[in-house]
Amino acid sequence: MFYHRLNPDTELRILEHRHAEALFILTDRSRYHLRKWLPWIDYTQTVQHTLSFIDAALKQFSANNGFQAGIWYKGELAGIIGLHTINWENRSTSIGYWLGEQYQGNGLITQSCQAIISYCFQHLQLNRIEIRVATENKKSAAIP
Repeated sequence: MFYHRLNPDTELRILEHRHAEALFILTDRSRYHLRKWLPWIDYTQTVQHTLSFIDAALKQFSANNGFQAGIWYKGELAGIIGLHTINWENRSTSIGYWLGEQYQGNGLITQSCQAIISYCFQHLQLNRIEIRVATENKKSAAIP
């Protein structure tokens, strides 16, 4: 298992099959909050849908094309952060993230982005990292 500790309360972990139920529950509880910004939310209706997402994320990771990591806060899955894909020719990527509503306001995304950006520049030797957000999503747009 891959993980990176951000602080004593927070760590990032690559998603695994065993996380499917916790991720689905978080997604389901956050459905109303996330719907405005994440169009995939309405297509995630069962744990099996979440398991399919994790399968795709594991394939992405094994293909060296980025990753999807869970954000754990005080032992609970609080959200997701990851790289959409890596363009190795141009040495660039983009970051995506979301948090369950009850976990907002703890600096989790800011800390997670800082760690991912550092990893991408230092270890992957990328030259460009984008964070794309809806212009109306003021909280998300404040991160970059």
